[in-house]
Amino acid sequence: MSTELGPIDRAAVLVEALPYILRFWGKVVVIKYGGNVLTPVDGEAMTEGELAGEAEALASFAQDVVLMRSVGMLPVVVHGGGPQIGELMAKLGKVPEFVDGRRVTDAETLEIASMVLIGKVNREIVSAMNVHGSLAVGLSGEDANMITATARDAALGFVGDVEVVDPSILQRLLAQGLIPVVATIAGDAKGQSYNINADTVAGAIAAALHAEKLVCLTDVTGLRADPDDPSSRLRQISVDEIDAMVTSGAASSGMIPKVEACARAVRAGVPRAHILDGRVPHALLLEVFSDKGVGTMIYREGEVLA
Repeated sequence: MSTELGPIDRAAVLVEALPYILRFWGKVVVIKYGGNVLTPVDGEAMTEGELAGEAEALASFAQDVVLMRSVGMLPVVVHGGGPQIGELMAKLGKVPEFVDGRRVTDAETLEIASMVLIGKVNREIVSAMNVHGSLAVGLSGEDANMITATARDAALGFVGDVEVVDPSILQRLLAQGLIPVVATIAGDAKGQSYNINADTVAGAIAAALHAEKLVCLTDVTGLRADPDDPSSRLRQISVDEIDAMVTSGAASSGMIPKVEACARAVRAGVPRAHILDGRVPHALLLEVFSDKGVGTMIYREGEVLA
């Protein structure tokens, strides 16, 4: 049975999207695109036969972002690449070490991370978008001193935190109608490079740009009341409720940096933050342009939701 929409259904989709297009015209939306989004929906390790699916997932994401730009929104993409870094480390015979779930980054690992994030993942995202026109520009936190980093913990080596964001280079690119694509390598005041968690960077950039939205694409359906129960996805949650979930352990492991980044951004003035499964085709458009989102929306405590 064909699933292609008929003319009336297509018109209905456009009509539903119209108020959102008008609302977000000229507004900045920061999108965090994680390397784990490219893994298959079943969560199993990728095989060579699934490389075409990886390319298709990236192409779908690129289409979504370009469409957002084409209807007047100002998207900024921030990406990670943890799985890709781990893959290259394995090929080079380097065994990863973790402390409290975070990768210890010595000088060699930092070099590998820079190669993967700036030289591979960033280039792939930019190329996928530029199939649709001369739109995307790749850069890292080191370019134009966009991000000043500070060491997170001596035990982690060259793993950083965001100290300051100077959004001027992003603002100039957005003013020219371009889509910035940011790799999360940044330097400190002395020029030492660090690898920074992409969720953290995305939240800090969203706050610095006074974005309308922060969207974190990941490999789960959203924030769950019960981490082990996919049906317990929370459609909406306040930042205060997020704090309670982290304290209670309901939000744990890799979800913690995502919810913390979203909470910080919302408290800094970003009206809405979203966590959703980026492996679902066109999840970004479904969350931004439809009446019923597909992830979890985070808002300020006490706010009356429309």
